[in-house]
Order: sequence, then structure tokens, then C-alpha cells
Amino acid sequence: MMKTLLMTLMTCLLGTVSPTVAANTFHVKKVSPPFWWADMKNPQLQIMLYGDDLASADVSIRGEGVLLQETVVLDNPNYLLLYVDLSQAKPQTFDILLQKGRQKAMVPYELKARTRRGSDIQGFDASDVLYLIMPDRFANGSTANDVIPGMLEQGVDRTEQYARHGGDLKGIADHLDYLADLGITAIWLNPIQENDMPEGSYHGYAITDYFQVDRRLGTNEEFRELTRQAQSRGMKVVMDMIFNHCGAENLLFKDKPSKDWFNFRSEYVQTSYKTASVFDSHAADYERTIATDGWFTQSMPDFNQRNRHVARYLIQSSIWWIEYAGINGIRQDTHPYADFDFMAQWCREVLAEYPHFNIVGETWLNSNVLVSAWQKDSRLAAPRNSFLPTVMDFPLQGLMNRAFDEETTDWSGGLYGLYDYLTQDFVYADPMHLLIFLDNHDTSRFYTKEEQTANLDRYKQALAFLLTTRGIPQLYYGTEILMAADKAEGDGYLRRDFPGGWQGDKTDCFTRAGRTELQNEAFDYARKLLNWRRGNEAIAKGTLKHFSIANGVYVYERRYGDHSVVVMLNGTDRPQTLDLKPYAEILPRKEATDFLSGQTRQLTDKLELKARDVLLLEF
Repeated sequence: MMKTLLMTLMTCLLGTVSPTVAANTFHVKKVSPPFWWADMKNPQLQIMLYGDDLASADVSIRGEGVLLQETVVLDNPNYLLLYVDLSQAKPQTFDILLQKGRQKAMVPYELKARTRRGSDIQGFDASDVLYLIMPDRFANGSTANDVIPGMLEQGVDRTEQYARHGGDLKGIADHLDYLADLGITAIWLNPIQENDMPEGSYHGYAITDYFQVDRRLGTNEEFRELTRQAQSRGMKVVMDMIFNHCGAENLLFKDKPSKDWFNFRSEYVQTSYKTASVFDSHAADYERTIATDGWFTQSMPDFNQRNRHVARYLIQSSIWWIEYAGINGIRQDTHPYADFDFMAQWCREVLAEYPHFNIVGETWLNSNVLVSAWQKDSRLAAPRNSFLPTVMDFPLQGLMNRAFDEETTDWSGGLYGLYDYLTQDFVYADPMHLLIFLDNHDTSRFYTKEEQTANLDRYKQALAFLLTTRGIPQLYYGTEILMAADKAEGDGYLRRDFPGGWQGDKTDCFTRAGRTELQNEAFDYARKLLNWRRGNEAIAKGTLKHFSIANGVYVYERRYGDHSVVVMLNGTDRPQTLDLKPYAEILPRKEATDFLSGQTRQLTDKLELKARDVLLLEF
């Protein structure tokens, strides 16, 4: 009887009671960003509140020095956007108060103290070599997170190329010593944010929560600790981000704040992928619109960054990860597909907060002219300016995948293509800020078939060139052990598991004993070059001076101050005798030691090179 009276009294006082929330209390289900920091250079903060019918609430702020500038009600009443001024705020937890009649809610919001100055974060540059890792395919450090109850894609299946395989952040952390010993100075991880999609979630490019690490990879705290551990070993961390689109299971799409949150009023229209139209002076308006506003796929809705609220949400998400985890760089996926002015604004804001940071955009275009237009201060793009420091040199990647197979002549083929391409570097505002690579997670590997790996001359010349020419080199995981894959077999095969990353693997290529004799020769060569390159200022900061092809041989010098490195590559299948007179200006002495062989070479009138030879002469 007493229990019945109490329940009746509570119902009279509170109204209808749900299992979790009383009817006179607003239920705030999600807050983005989850917290922020005081003393940021940009004092304005957007706070997105999501819950049931929040738009009907009156909003106030209770906190010291926190000023509510604007409250934005969107088409969807479940969202409230607050813009607050933090210019006078100190670290604290302030309260966001929601009220409508008797309905109330208090949302505590934390402003943390910054643990580092923005200028303390050092970005990656030409002194670094990036090692690209797809976390799901590198190593499984904990089987406990292979399956997360409630997530849409359940289970792991290593026999299926598009399934999840179970790799995680702990697997990467467990092998940081391997990477440091190899000579790697930066790791670039394919996206680690939540991808709660029903299928194909392993690659990470359909984000469903911009502020949460995918739980099958680990936790936010684990990622921050991984970054700290990598940096303690002299390795920087580069995070992959996607502003062009998200996953269709993202709350922002499933319960859209407004119809104009996504392009084409949130209706699927396929992109043409023809982003050359962005700078094409002859392009029809339709061509530009369909390329940049069209959706990458139907399961990846295309953000409308011209919506100022979308723009602020995305910009803040990147700054949040830099500040939270202390990462050193961002690789921005599908950079030319997003709104140009927005992306330029994003680059400016990030670099204003972190002046020594670096951002590389995926500029997958087929000519150096088109790629160059996307780099900061490009003369070809003027008066437009992307403010993007680093672009990806896809044209050079294509040339490198042919150059070391072909026979080189003085006017065509093989290494001539590399020489000819580099003569055109004047189109770039800063050639040293080009990301250069033999392959990545979207292209065929440098070797498409395992039987091709027996030709180590190709590998050795390619690595020597990649690690000594201008730009910022990137290696794809497994290159050092000759992993091979052809894109024609499917993208999942480009992203095969690293042998030894899973308990019970038949081979463990993280160890010398687990590698074949050929793999160890390739590994040792890469390790020797990478460790020699680390701290080598002639390569990291030096000028590049090269000579036209002679007798199929390409010769170039990297010089910084009094230190120089002269590289000689024989692009033919025959021994060559090189007349040294034309190279007198880069050969200050009559003898030099070849770093690779350790042999002293006489530099008098002639120099003999073996077929497909590589010489690195230091002065």
C-alpha cells in the first residue's frame, strides 16, 4: 500500500516516468566535442547538443568568463548548436542549462588546461620517412576487441579480403621497436575513428563518430598512449582524416541536423571523380559541381562544407585530435573533392594554432600541373590559395613504377622519365613538400606478383631514388619484406595482413628468423638506407642538382652546406663507363666512399658502373 502511494505521489510530482528519464528533464544524449581547452588561439567554440526535442529549450551558461554568443536551432529539433566565446575563460567545468517551463537539464562541460603550446608540436617534413599502416591488417595485439557487441559488423574473417581481420592499436604499439630499428621516423595510420558500418568497415574511410576511436581498434586513451610511445622512440604520428564524406551510419546522417548538412539536399548523387575540373578554366559549372558535391559512394554521404555549422564541426574535430593526442600531422583523404574555400580555411586555422604542424592532402591527379595547383602559394592557382602545405605526388608514383623496369636511353625510357619529370619542378611552390611514394593502400604494390620480387635490382634502385630525391618519402607497410599485390585482385588484397602480426601465423616477418633469405636481403637494404637517411641534412634540407641522362646513367647531387651526397643510377641492363668530366662541379675530390658497398671509388676520368648499379657517394 505504502509503495503504491509513493508511486502515485511521484507521478503527480514528475508527470509520466520513462524507464530512464523523467518527463520534466531534457535528455541530452550526445555532446560534441566531448570537451575542449582554454587558451586556444581561436576563442570561439561550437558545442553540438543532441537529444530529444532540445530545440524547444531556452539555453544559458553558468561559468566564469564563458559567454554564450549564439544559439542555433536547426531543422531537426533534436539538435542545438551553441557558439560560446572562451576568450576570458580559464580551465574549469561550466554548466550548460536547458529549460522549458518545468523541464530542465544541466550539462557539465569541461574546459581543460593545455598541456603543451601549439608551437611545441612539430610536423613531419623531408627529414622524415612515413610508414603507412592499415591498423586492421598490421597486427592483432588483443583479441578481446575483435568483436564488440552491438556494433553492426560482427566477427573477423582473415580469409575474406573485405572483412575485418582484427588488427588494432595494441598490435602497432607492440611493434614500435621494430619500426624504430628499421629507421622509420613517422607512422601514418589509415583512419582510426569509429566506422560502425554493416560491412567493409576495416579500412576506416566511412566515419560514424568523429571523436571516438573505433572500439575494435582500441580506445581514445590507447591512441594517445600509442602516440606518446612512438614519439618517445623518435617517431611522429600522422592521422588520416576525411572531411569530404562520412559513413551512412553516422548519427549526423541517420538523424540529419538539416537537409543542407549534406550535398544535394542529402539525396544521393554520384560524383564523377573528375576533380581536374576544379581548376579547369574551360569547365562547365555542372562538371565542377558533380565532381565536388557528388557522393563518393551511396554509403558515404557528402558533407556540405559551405554550411558554416558543418565547417565548424569538422574543423574542431581535427583540432580536438591534435590537442588531445599530440599528433604531428594529418593526411586529408579526397582533398580536392571537398569545398575549396572550406579546405583552405581549415588549413589556415590549423596552422594558426599549430604553426609547425603539417598537413598532406590526397591530390590524386594525373599531372604535376594539376597537383601543384593544390599546394600552398601555388602560382598556377593564384589568386586562389589552398594553404595546403604538402601534396601527394601521384604522377611521380606512376613513373617510378615503370622507370626501374625499362631500359634507359639518353632521350627516353626508364630513368629518363624521372629526370624529365623533375625538370618540371618549377610548377611547384615547394617541391620539398611533396609526399613521394612507390605505392599505398589504394594502388597496386610496387611488386604486383610475388615471383617478381626475385628482381632485387628493381627494389634497390627504387628505394635509393625514393629516399634520396626531393620530397617526403612514404613507405607502405610490408615493402621492406617484399609484399606484393595487384589492385586487379581487389583492394582488400592490397591490404593483406603483415605475416607474424597474428598469434599462430605460420611465418613471423617481424623477426629475422621468420623471413626468407631474399626478404632479409631486402629488409637489410631498406634498414641500412633508412638509418643512414635519418638525420642526414643533405637529404632533409639540401638542394637537388641533376644532370641529363648519359649512357643510360642518371646522376644527381643533394647538398646542404659543406655536406653533399652524389647519387648515380645505371638504368640499363649493361655495365656502363661514365665520363666524369661533365660532373666536375659536384665531385670535389678524386675519390669517395660508396655508402652502400663501403668501397672507395676513384673519381678520375672514368667510372665503371655495373648493370642496374646504385652508388651513393658522400662528400
